[in-house]
Amino acid sequence: MFEYEKFYRECQHLNKPFIKSRINPKNGNFFVQIDLMTCNYDLTHLELEEINKLILKEIEFVKLYTPNSFNDYHIDKEIAWFDGISSEHIHNFCENLYDLTQKYH
Repeated sequence: MFEYEKFYRECQHLNKPFIKSRINPKNGNFFVQIDLMTCNYDLTHLELEEINKLILKEIEFVKLYTPNSFNDYHIDKEIAWFDGISSEHIHNFCENLYDLTQKYH
C-alpha cells in the first residue's frame, strides 16, 4: 500500500496519469487501471476514441490467440479500467495507454 501511495503522490506532483496493473489469478491476464484524477486534465474525445481502438484490438487478440477470455472494460474522461489484457501485451498496452493520454496535453 505504501508503494501505491508513493507513486500516486508522485503522479500528482508531476501532473501525470497514474496507471497500475495487477495480474488476475483466475485467468493469468492483467487488470489495468488508469486514473487521471492525479492530473489537471481529462481525456479528450479523440483520446477516448483511440483508447477504445486500442482495447478493441486487444480484445480481438485475446479471443484469437489466448486460452483466456477478456472480461470487461470501462472508459470515461477521468478513469478507465481494462480486465483481461494478455501477458504478451501488458507492457506495450500500458505504454501505449500512457502515450495516448499525453498526445493532446
